[in-house]
Amino acid sequence: MMDGLRVHMRHARAARLAGAGVLCAPGIREWCRQRGVDLHQLATEGLPIAQVDAIDDAYAQRAAALAREEAGRG
Repeated sequence: MMDGLRVHMRHARAARLAGAGVLCAPGIREWCRQRGVDLHQLATEGLPIAQVDAIDDAYAQRAAALAREEAGRG
């Protein structure tokens, strides 16, 4: 596992499932509220990958996958 890997707002905005994603600010805000995610932390420093992995949600898993892909590209 990549220690220190974080999911940032750019990953949340880019996470699309079947052509749809939670791209608008109100949609991301609501997603965070429903899942107990700190929106301010997501926006400023990102969320630890383990925290996002623990969310049982396809959207969260896609955002985590994007963070991993980005880290893999160096």
